Amino acid sequence: MNPTNFHFNPKDASLRERAFKVVPSGMTGHLDASVLPQGYPQYFERGQGCHLWDVDGRKFIDLMCSWGPNLLGYRHPTIEQAVQRQQAIGDCLNGPTPRFVELAEQFVERSAHADWVMFQKNGTDATTVCVTIARAATGKRKILVATSAYHGADPWCTPRPAGVTAEDRAHLIYYTFNDLQSLQQAVDQAGSDLAGIMVSGFKHDMAQKLEMPTQAFANSVREHSSKAGAALILDEVRTGYRLHKGGSWEPLGIRPDLCAWSKAIANGYALSAVTGVDSLRDAATHIFTTGSFWAGGVAMAAAIATLEVTDQIDLVKHLELIGNHFRQGIEKQAAGHGFKVNQSGPVQMPLILFEDDKDFSKGLKFCAHALSNGAYLHPKHNMFLCLAHTMDDIDLVLQATDKAFQALSQSSLR
Repeated sequence: MNPTNFHFNPKDASLRERAFKVVPSGMTGHLDASVLPQGYPQYFERGQGCHLWDVDGRKFIDLMCSWGPNLLGYRHPTIEQAVQRQQAIGDCLNGPTPRFVELAEQFVERSAHADWVMFQKNGTDATTVCVTIARAATGKRKILVATSAYHGADPWCTPRPAGVTAEDRAHLIYYTFNDLQSLQQAVDQAGSDLAGIMVSGFKHDMAQKLEMPTQAFANSVREHSSKAGAALILDEVRTGYRLHKGGSWEPLGIRPDLCAWSKAIANGYALSAVTGVDSLRDAATHIFTTGSFWAGGVAMAAAIATLEVTDQIDLVKHLELIGNHFRQGIEKQAAGHGFKVNQSGPVQMPLILFEDDKDFSKGLKFCAHALSNGAYLHPKHNMFLCLAHTMDDIDLVLQATDKAFQALSQSSLR
């Protein structure tokens, strides 16, 4: 983990220049590295375990895990073997492979609340299907969502207003996460037209302190949904598998009616899922939702192998162990260098924000210095840990963050 000159990345710079000519702005959505500190790569050559190599040959310990999908480690041998076996015989065919049924059976068995499952390709697919089913089942229109929560990039939920009409969101009503009074007001506003309440596994809004759901809030969401005959929709796209193997609200004793899954369920292969209860099966049968690639056998083989690996280990315990080690190390380093930081969220999905840093200048500089010492962190988005991270890896990351704190203490941002 020797420091590298992160201001000189010729291959990456060349690819960005070429992309800018043929792709609007060069990159779209959350993968746009131009919003990150100087030196962050846009293009990567390969990944292995918890490590990434960019196109200029720099190696990083990755604490973003491809924004969540890397659950077990890049190129995990069990997953790759399953993928290669399926790829050799077929992926996108005229219909699904047997992996479709095998995965559906295992997915339902594993998900505590689920009686059935439908598969898609990405998280936006899944959240949108959940909303569609809730409306089809109830004959109602209003969907409650938390203010500033992210549920995907379709017009009904995208965080950017360009190209979105008022009609796209005419039936959304907003509440504040963990605020019972706000939730009650939203329910009252929906009245007899409430189709569903959508809620994230925890509040993981960009650039804000993360919040775990309180028991009272979870209870209230369940009670309001049941009383109104509406669907409780849990968005597990980001949280799935990292907090609890059966669903992130299982420790709260609250089970959803519909649940949207993606990111980690196939360890990096494109797949999402919607799970639901029997009372919504008929509605799920009657909606029309489809995709040419949704039944691809390769991603489903990867998902089956992912389930097999996670059933053999206590993944959550491992992630909590290394996550606590990381959090305690950051706390000690920050205090030692005279900085106040706010660490929030579950330890396996950490966020580090500096206090008195409204423009994120400290966080951006901190992450840039950590990157130059071989640790890939994010200054505003929650990070992710995976099975491939070891205590030794976390210690190396902490060496990088200690140097980052030291560099920051010597700068004008002190």
